[in-house]
Amino acid sequence: MKLKNILLYLLPIAGLCSSCNDEWENEQFTHYISFKAPINSDGVSRINVRYRSGNEKTTFQLPIIVSGSTTNERNITVHVGLDTDTLEVLNQERFNNRTDLYYQVLPKKFYSHSETVQINAGQDVALMPIDFSMEGIDLSDKWVLPLTIEESPDGNYTPNYRKHYRKALLRVMPFNDYSGNYSAVNYKTYLNGSETDAPYVKNYVMMYVVDDETLFFYAGLFDETRQDRKGYRIKAKFNNNGMVTLSPADPNNKMQFALGKDDFNNEITASYSITESMDAIRPYLMHRTIIINNINYTFKDYTTIPGVETEFHVMGSLTLERQINTQIPDEDQAIEWEEGN
Repeated sequence: MKLKNILLYLLPIAGLCSSCNDEWENEQFTHYISFKAPINSDGVSRINVRYRSGNEKTTFQLPIIVSGSTTNERNITVHVGLDTDTLEVLNQERFNNRTDLYYQVLPKKFYSHSETVQINAGQDVALMPIDFSMEGIDLSDKWVLPLTIEESPDGNYTPNYRKHYRKALLRVMPFNDYSGNYSAVNYKTYLNGSETDAPYVKNYVMMYVVDDETLFFYAGLFDETRQDRKGYRIKAKFNNNGMVTLSPADPNNKMQFALGKDDFNNEITASYSITESMDAIRPYLMHRTIIINNINYTFKDYTTIPGVETEFHVMGSLTLERQINTQIPDEDQAIEWEEGN
């Protein structure tokens, strides 16, 4: 092949290569605005917020991202608003007519945030601070803060319209030193008077925050999936002397909760212990174990069968283990959270 013909073939290839290089120097994707709030298997983004009493607040930093292959070169004022419509659709699709299981919009008194977030030129991520004050919240309902990136009033930015990018459905879960999903392999429920028979056993018992030192959980085999769950809440107050005070959350005590008695007819009081140890393989990881011992109480199921009360006797212990990365200063990030914990 003559040299002239070879050059004719090479010229288009060289032009193509030059074109490719120019493309990579330009923006490949639109600079859409998104939340970083990936959803879990429940269709929401769970965030764990340290419970604080009184006027104390806990601040959660929600990331807002500018997508693209090049750095953002503009100052952008992003507008954020409440999005109850998306939450309504989620509830209907997941729970149908079980309205008692619906996610509820977190009341305004429990949080505050600015309606706008500034992303400066040269930045691709900004943090939106949300202040939470959870005193008095009832966790027998499931609370969600549903946020959306609103349209730009001056056309300065475009929200990312892809699914789950423009929305942040924040499932807010307050925690304290004792809350979480306790292993219940040694927590046994009997028909009262039939303690020699095989017990009913659950895998886990979820303990929800009431205040700094108090949790609540559901009696016996009840859990958050029951429509009548609110009448079966038991409060557990962790005292400084290592004892746990159990009492009914409902002052009317329709379930007739009562502490069990020992052979001398004295009420049996629960206790707790906390141990901490460092991981043998990952020395920065702390294992913090809480065990609630001597749980012993009776209650009556007054709703399952209309007009019939069935009494149960619950005995045993519950165990919670938290794994804490001591290298991470932010407490909510340092705890290695598991689903439901």
